[in-house]
This record gives sequence, C-alpha cells and structure tokens, in this order.
Amino acid sequence: MQGFRAKLRVAVLVIITIWIGLLALYGLLKPISNGCIMTYMYPTYIPISTNDGGSSAKYGLYLYHEGWKKIDFNEHIKQLSGVPVLFIPGNGGSYKQVRSLAAESDRAYQGGPLEQTFYQEAYLTPEEGGDGASGAGFHLPNQYSSRLDWFAVDLEGEHSAMDGRILEEHTEYVVYAIHKILDQYKESRDARQREGAVVSASLPKSVILVGHSMGGFVARAVIVHPHLRKSAVETILTLSTPHQSPPVALQPSLGDYFKRVNEEWRRRYEVQTTRTGRYVSDPLLSHVVVVSISGGYNDYQVRSKLETLDNIVPPTHGFMISSTGMRNVWLSMEHQAILWCNQLVVQVSHTLLSLMDSRTGQPFPETQKRLTVFSRMLRSGIPRTFNWMKQPYSSHQSTHTPIKDIKNALGSQAYALSKCPSNVHWNNDGLERDLYIQTTTMTVLAMDGRRRWLDIQKLGSNGKSHFIFVTNLAPCSGVRLHLWPEKAKSTSDLAANKRVVEVTSKLVKIPSRPAPRQMEPGSQTEQAPPSAVLCLSPEEMRGFRFLTISVAPRPSISGRPPPAASMAVGQFFNPQDGERDLSAQLMLLSTYSQKEIFLKEDHPLAFNLSFSISLGLLPVTLSLNTVGCGIKRSGLLVEEDGDMENSRLCKLRCFPSVALAWDPTSGIHMFPNLQDETIIVDSSPALWSSTQGSERTTVLLLVDPHCSYKMSIGVSETAAASRFLLLYNSQMVGFSFAIIFFALMRQAHAWDLDLPIPSLLTAVESNLRMPLPFLFLCIMPILISLFISLIMSQPLPPFVSFITVSVICYFFANGFIILLIFVTQLIFYAAAIIHVFIKTRWQGWEGSVCFGFLHWFINLSSSFFSLKR
Repeated sequence: MQGFRAKLRVAVLVIITIWIGLLALYGLLKPISNGCIMTYMYPTYIPISTNDGGSSAKYGLYLYHEGWKKIDFNEHIKQLSGVPVLFIPGNGGSYKQVRSLAAESDRAYQGGPLEQTFYQEAYLTPEEGGDGASGAGFHLPNQYSSRLDWFAVDLEGEHSAMDGRILEEHTEYVVYAIHKILDQYKESRDARQREGAVVSASLPKSVILVGHSMGGFVARAVIVHPHLRKSAVETILTLSTPHQSPPVALQPSLGDYFKRVNEEWRRRYEVQTTRTGRYVSDPLLSHVVVVSISGGYNDYQVRSKLETLDNIVPPTHGFMISSTGMRNVWLSMEHQAILWCNQLVVQVSHTLLSLMDSRTGQPFPETQKRLTVFSRMLRSGIPRTFNWMKQPYSSHQSTHTPIKDIKNALGSQAYALSKCPSNVHWNNDGLERDLYIQTTTMTVLAMDGRRRWLDIQKLGSNGKSHFIFVTNLAPCSGVRLHLWPEKAKSTSDLAANKRVVEVTSKLVKIPSRPAPRQMEPGSQTEQAPPSAVLCLSPEEMRGFRFLTISVAPRPSISGRPPPAASMAVGQFFNPQDGERDLSAQLMLLSTYSQKEIFLKEDHPLAFNLSFSISLGLLPVTLSLNTVGCGIKRSGLLVEEDGDMENSRLCKLRCFPSVALAWDPTSGIHMFPNLQDETIIVDSSPALWSSTQGSERTTVLLLVDPHCSYKMSIGVSETAAASRFLLLYNSQMVGFSFAIIFFALMRQAHAWDLDLPIPSLLTAVESNLRMPLPFLFLCIMPILISLFISLIMSQPLPPFVSFITVSVICYFFANGFIILLIFVTQLIFYAAAIIHVFIKTRWQGWEGSVCFGFLHWFINLSSSFFSLKR
C-alpha cells in the first residue's frame, strides 16, 4: 500500500468505523427500561403420557396448573373440560415459558372481563371484511363461559432457528400433540361418565395455538401438514414470530422450509376452482385466523418487517399489531420479555377468553367473529393513519366503521354512535349555568358541572374548520359531547331533540402517566396529562351549528382524598398551520446542530412533524421546554420570575405533552408526558423490498395552546449507530465476505501472472477505489431488478436510499476488515517479539524445537500480511 492518498483513505475509514462502532456499542449496552410489570405465578406442570409409539421419544407434552396446593395429576387430567390452548416455545425455549400466559388466563377467568369503557372501539376495516352490520351485531362478553386449559410442548430447548430439519421435526411432534390433546378430552369425559358424573360440556374440536418466536412459525407449518386432522386448528396467535423469512438463514434448509410453508399458505387461501375456472369450494384455510404480535423496536432479534403477514394471510383472516400500539399496553419489549410483560400478558389472556361462544363454551366457528374479537381487544381506537387530521374521521380511520348512516333534519349525513347509558345522569340548574365560548380555544380546569357552547360557524371560520379535544375526564361519567343543529331552548331538549348527535364515544383513549394528587383539599396541583383525544372533521360537523361540551360536577367522597386534577382543552384549528416537514438534509445537519422550532402561545394543539427519513433508521431526540404560559410578571427580578414561571407556575397551567409516532411498517408508537425523549420506531427502511412510503415517519404532538415552547430536534448519534448496525448487520457480514474473497482474487491473479503478490491490506484498500468490474457487478443486478419491477407493474423500491445505505454498509465492511487485519498483524508482531525475547534467553533444546515451529508460523503469516509488494 503506497501513496499518501491510499494511507489517508485507510486512516479516515478506520477512524469512522471505530467511531460508529463505539457509538453503537454504547447504545446497545445501555440498560433498556421497557416499563413492563413482572408476572407472578405458582406453576405446576403435569406430564401427559405419550408412550403410544406415535411421537418422538425426546419430546414431551405438559398440562399447566396454577396454584400452590399439591394436586393429584390423574384426577386433574380427568376433570379437563375447558378450551385447549397449546403453547409452542421458540428457538432454545422451554415449555415452562407458558407459565405467565397460563397464570394470567386463570386469574382473568376468575376475575371476569375487563371493565367496559365508552371510548372509541376498534372495528375491522373494509379490506378485512368489516361492515356496519358486523360491528353493530357483536358485543364482547359480560362473563366468560369457559376457562383455558394451557398445554405446552417440551422441545428440549433445540435451536430451531439454525436448521430447517429441526423445524420439520418440531412440526411433526406438534401435530401429534394436537391429536393427543383432543383425544385426551374424550378420554377424560369417558372416565367421568363411567364414574357417574354429569357431563354437559361439548368436546373441543380444535386447539388454539400460541407460538413464541420460531414456535409461531411451527404453528403455521402445522396447519399445512398433511397429517393434521381437518379443522383441528382454527386460531393461531404468534408472539415475536418471523413469518416472512428467518432472521438469519444459516442453512439453505431453513430458508427452503420457510419458502415451502409460505407458498402452501398462499395456495390454500385461494378459492378452489376447476381448470375451466368453475367455482368448486372456498379456500382450504378459510376457517383459520392468524394474529401476529410484534415486540416493537426493543426486539433486536426479530424485526416487525419479518413479523407481518402481508402476502401470506389475507386481511380477512389475520393481521399484525405491534405492542407499542396495543390497547392497554403501549410498550415495546425485548424478544423474551414479551412472554412475561404483565400488561401484554393480561390483554392477551382476556382476548383469548373473549373468543368463546357462550352457547357452546368453545371458540366462535365464524372466522369474522374471531377476527373481530382480536381487533376490538388488541387494537386501540387510534387511527392507523394520520390522514384523519385532514380528512373525515369516519372514512379514513381504519379502525372505525359507521354503525348506521342516518339523515338529520337538515339533510347532512351523521353517524349513529353509541350513546352514554341512561343511568349516567347529571343534575344541572338550567341554561343560566351554561358557558358560551367566544374564543377558538376552550379550557376546562375543574369539574364544575357546566356545559360549554361552541358556535361551529363562528369559531370554525378562517380555515379553522377542524376541532380537536383532549381531556383526562372519563367519557359519559366525566364529560359528554354533542352536536346541535340549533340552539337549545331548555335543558330537556337534549332528550327530546332527535337531531342532536352525541359524539362522546369518539373519544380515543391514549396512554398517560398517573395524574398528580392534591396534597390537601383545596390545594392546587400540576396539570393532569391527557388520557383521551377526539378529532372532528368539517364533514362530520357539516349541518350542525353548535358543539357542546358538558362537564360533570366533581363528586364529593367523604373521608377520601379528592380525585386527581381534571383538565380538558378543545380547539378549532387549521391542520396546515401545525405542519412541519423535516428534510433529509436538515435531519443530518441536526446531528451536530439541533433544529429549534418555537411555538408561540395560541399555536395549534395538534402539531404534525413529518420526517423524510424513517425514525427507525435515524432516531431523533425531541425536547420540549416551556418558555412561557401567559402568566403576568410579578414584582420579582426577571431571572427569578422567569425561573418560577417555568418551573412551578407553568406546571399548573400547561398539560404534559404527548407524542404519537406513526410508521407504515409497525404502526403507532406512544410517548406520553413528553419532555426529553428519543423517539424510535420499529422500521426497516432502505431495503430493496421496502416501498416508497416506508421511508417517512410522522410524529403528532399534542401540546397545550396556552403555553409557548422551544422545541429542539436532533438526531441521536448513539441510537442511530446502534439501529444501523441492528438493521443492516446481515448486509455488512455479506459485504465482509465479498471483500475478503475479492482481495484473495487479486492475490491469486498476481500469482498467476508471476507478479509481486500484494498484501491483503493493499488488496482491500483497492476496494475503496471502486474498480469498474466490481462497480459493474453492483449496478447490473439493480438495473435488472428495476426492469423486472416495471414489467410486473410492481411498486418501485426506494432506489436512492437503498444505494446510500448499501454504500455505507460496504465502506463499513471495508473498515471492519482493515481493522481485523491491523489487529491480526499486531498479534503476530507481539508474538514475534515474545519469541525473540525468549529465544535469546533460553537456548535449551526444548525451547529451540518449540519456538522454531512458532518462528516458522510467524514468518509464514508475516509474508501473507506483509505491507511490502
């Protein structure tokens, strides 16, 4: 390696590689605070006999029992009468990992369903087969009809992510275990009948499969196994499971098995026809529902992009949801934590129990009903697209379908939403207590039992035609919202006027941290964080003149502390006023100089940030500092007065901000009580299989319009470096092998021509010059792929970002190989120095023989790694 430019290229590349590597290691080694609560249990694992010659001798089957008392295993098995659920562990997993789900399922069955709320419910989209009739005709149970009997297969902790043959063996045993479980229920029922017991429950005809990691893929492989009984499995729930492809295909058999299983799934979801195209029957898997749950950005082992069911399971039979956007969860969790995170485990347990038909005690046979249960129990009411800020809420919110279209007297179209129950009644003293809001921003600081009237035509003029409302008051019991076509004459008009539409159920629940408590009655507290949001578009308010917000009176509870501080803020706004587009150049520059945005008072409550580069690749640190809150200056010094206002007085005035980040791949990510937060989403941009829309991330901020803020946005170097290595480590490894082989090729070429053999470092350094043959081999596959995409009318991949990331991975791989060469040389040089030092001081025969071999090895290695030509 000669020349100053060559040495400079190598030095710069090595420095950059070391810097990125250290930043990534710092980000990866920091402890993760996922916010999960531990799950506790008293497990007992009852072995199920499988000595009938039909299963592998090294695997086993167990039945879980929750409780600290000792039980008779045979008697417990004899009493089986619930719904069978089979847990399949993942790569290197244990059957004992079933304990968290099984324990919480037992508690959920005994405690009953979750408390019913009046927040916006999630419904199936039209693509998923949802319609108004299905949404209106189905209700979650008020009491669970059957308990869950949890089984688990013991797969000996084998590493199924390493070999496709292991996956096949696991699949075969799980098929046997399913048949054994169904037969066991019949044997248990027959045994009870022989003893004269009354038997009323029907025998289960199917088993619910719950798989973790590779166990989830085994569950899907079971469905297409030729030996599985018909309709033996109709429901599958997977946790952190790669469905599209293995995370790392170390052996061809692994990728081949994934390909065969996925192709069979696609084929079996097709309508069965004859060669002439005549209809024969429904798809073979028309009765199967699959739901995939992703752990989010903290799951380093399996990314959400691999966990999607796109092009494998149609939307009418399954979907993927991230734990960051899951109802009552809102957390990202590691690959193993998803099995014990209590918030998620509780929600999953209640979801599975809600699948039961009260008439039969078994899961609903209808596919649509089971998918509806999963949607309403797992999905939140938050829209899965941010078009709702500009367009009608009902037509673009994929989780909401109008129950019934009606026409009011003024000819406008409204939606018949669920009203508050009749037993929720507030005492009011008449219209003299009503408030008439004259400003576009409305505030509620206390539960005063009064009703606010907002003139839609007056306040919604000048482009401010959208209305947004945030509050921590519970719908119906704390706050109610109505749309009025005209002014009410009396308080009884609310019940008598059929043209009044209640929109209280449009409140969407969002996560929030606990509200501050009053230290003593009458004392003032900090503002409570919002726990619900509502957005009304102009189309939804068309034909109505007034919007009323009724607040319940604060309940007085004798002998108890007063309830938490209440808050509610509503605003008519123009969505375009709160939009900011952050370009790729600005995001890269923010690494060294943070971008600052100042929000003056009376700014839009909803502030929309659009990042041109996905926050899954370049996470940003977003800081919100309150600089003012409309409180007049006191007689203190300026410095002291400013500190007091920002630290104490503004906390009484401004509610804590909330961020909702949306990514096309993984959905919603929630960041409550935002002050200084690194916003990361789980996305895999800049891949050839990515689409154009996957490169952007949208962040919606809910900030108090009464206060002024200084917003600082900067790319987090440590988070970006760690995310980059996590997302593209496989590409870097592939480039590293290609670089080594390319360097060896150069040395072999010089050997054939009887030229001086270049050192390995010199050969690797030549890669930085981008030789024409190598450049040609890089560009040709890309051009061919683009040509095929145009012919097949497929969406074009993000070409620029793909090339940019590929080049970065290529140079990083070169820097890693150069570092490896330097380290190897240092090791050999150190060994040579030690060899010479010892040889000059030890002239014995044994030392000469031993170190003679070491001397030969060092000389051979030095000639291989020599820097001289």
